[in-house]
Amino acid sequence: MGDPRVQPATTTPPARDRPPAGGDRPTNLSRFVLPLLWATLPFVAGPAFADALGPQVRAVQVVASAGLWLAWVVALGAALVPRTVSLTVVRIIMPAAVPAAIWAAVATPTFDVAAVVALASATIVTVAVLAPFTGDLMVNGSAYGDERRMPLRAPAGLMVGPLELAWLVCVAGASAGPLLLASSAWVLGGLALVVGWSAAYVAGRALHGLSERWIVFVPAGFVLHDQMTIADPMLIPRRMVASMGPAPADTRATDFTAGSLGLALQVELNDPVEVAPIPRRTRPGQRPTLESVEVTAFLCTPTRPGAVLREARARRLPA
Repeated sequence: MGDPRVQPATTTPPARDRPPAGGDRPTNLSRFVLPLLWATLPFVAGPAFADALGPQVRAVQVVASAGLWLAWVVALGAALVPRTVSLTVVRIIMPAAVPAAIWAAVATPTFDVAAVVALASATIVTVAVLAPFTGDLMVNGSAYGDERRMPLRAPAGLMVGPLELAWLVCVAGASAGPLLLASSAWVLGGLALVVGWSAAYVAGRALHGLSERWIVFVPAGFVLHDQMTIADPMLIPRRMVASMGPAPADTRATDFTAGSLGLALQVELNDPVEVAPIPRRTRPGQRPTLESVEVTAFLCTPTRPGAVLREARARRLPA
């Protein structure tokens, strides 16, 4: 058997059978699914929050209500304006509705229908905002011209603790200070306001880095843009792509998945490409030196691998 990198591309369908470029992109209707779900939240979950805040002192009622409305408005605006930064905003704010609904259910003397409806609606919104389709829609709002961005999965190592911790720092750091001050805990509240907001900003910046990892299809070919695995974006011209598809189990291709779970795609190249992988740290504080290597095949893990292959075929890439 010959080298698969030099075999002719036989999987590209003829022009009449290929889907048009961008045919797998979100429709105008689908853009409003998440905003509509979020817009209804105050009406379906509001009674549960009102019952939970009823026994609280007036200052806490005012601050908590103002904070909830502010978070709702900010997240709704971000959902209506798809951008990469909007993805970070909605994925920080909207999932916070679930622990808020749980608190409302616990704080209410009786676990009634209002608490169940609030928790169910918050869960539905969270599932929608964390769905791969939402990430695809949001990051493409920042795309330029004939460009299609396909998000990459978060590393598995971050999914089992660090990611959730960063999110908790954002939510708790932003809300703890005002609520403590409303409860007349002046010293602790002031400290939480300064430290918490600073920590929330740092954690939010870190989470935003996960929103900026993607494959970008451009007229000349495609680009792997992942600051967690390679120092600079890697441009692969169309003529250099030999094949693109699911990675075999025994692959020896260079791994740019960052340990992400899910189906990995393998890209075989006709010619080697020089790239500088981000080296792994073996101890805290270490700053490994970047070294360029030649890559003839590599792996990546998009959130929607099927959509990536459909887009590749639409752009006349051998997928």
